[in-house]
Amino acid sequence: MKDNLEKILLVDRNDYGVLRVTLNDIDNKNALSELMMQKLIKAISEASTNNDVKVIVISSTGNVFCSGHNLKEINKAKETDDKGESYYLKLFKTCSSLMQLIINCPKPVIAEVNGIATAAGCQLVASCDLAISSNSSKFATPGVNIGLFCSTPMVALSRNISKKDSMKMLLTGDMISADEAKRISLINDCVPDDQLSKSVMDLAKKISEKSQAVLKIGKEAFYKQLQLNIEDAYEYTSMVMTKNMMIDDASEGINSFLDKRNPKWRNK
Repeated sequence: MKDNLEKILLVDRNDYGVLRVTLNDIDNKNALSELMMQKLIKAISEASTNNDVKVIVISSTGNVFCSGHNLKEINKAKETDDKGESYYLKLFKTCSSLMQLIINCPKPVIAEVNGIATAAGCQLVASCDLAISSNSSKFATPGVNIGLFCSTPMVALSRNISKKDSMKMLLTGDMISADEAKRISLINDCVPDDQLSKSVMDLAKKISEKSQAVLKIGKEAFYKQLQLNIEDAYEYTSMVMTKNMMIDDASEGINSFLDKRNPKWRNK
């Protein structure tokens, strides 16, 4: 049993610096159990400070990408003296920390969705910087169907798709197709099932070839400026651009473009 628990998250890095983090708890539909979230937090935290990691891909095994929280764990917590209140607060805070960690991670994070992504699993997809799914994948925030509104998934959902599309998913709990998920910008693209991993790895490799210092500056600025009004956003990003211009990779990038050669990045 311990060996199985240790293997619920697989971590592997290739020669291009792409770190694949694979949810591997098929028996529990790759649920975001306490242990799964702890392992994800550890893997992403370590990758954040590892210069050999350039891009993170979150994938899965089986036909369910992630079913959300483990309902068996949630139900069992009702047996405690406080009827699970302290457990639920810790659980949802841990989940919130994981989603914010993905956003604050200096490395681009891509969701490779092959199968069903529901509730907190849909939240995980929405929290990643990019997401590509197989054509057969489906998405939902179905908490309303079991008396539990998907309030924390709503945070990521509502920041990626329109209010009307968010509310429709949240109020109905209906499953949507990969094509619909692409239409509403929950994902970037959907591809034939047998081309998913190649499509994601091609994208990850392309991103890995950019300056890591520039990607770090840009990702941080992207999420910060979203929280600002238009005037403050331009003031902030003007300072960011100035800071960016002062690093070696900016000079190298401009010179290589003018010299019509490939850049040799130096900044980490």
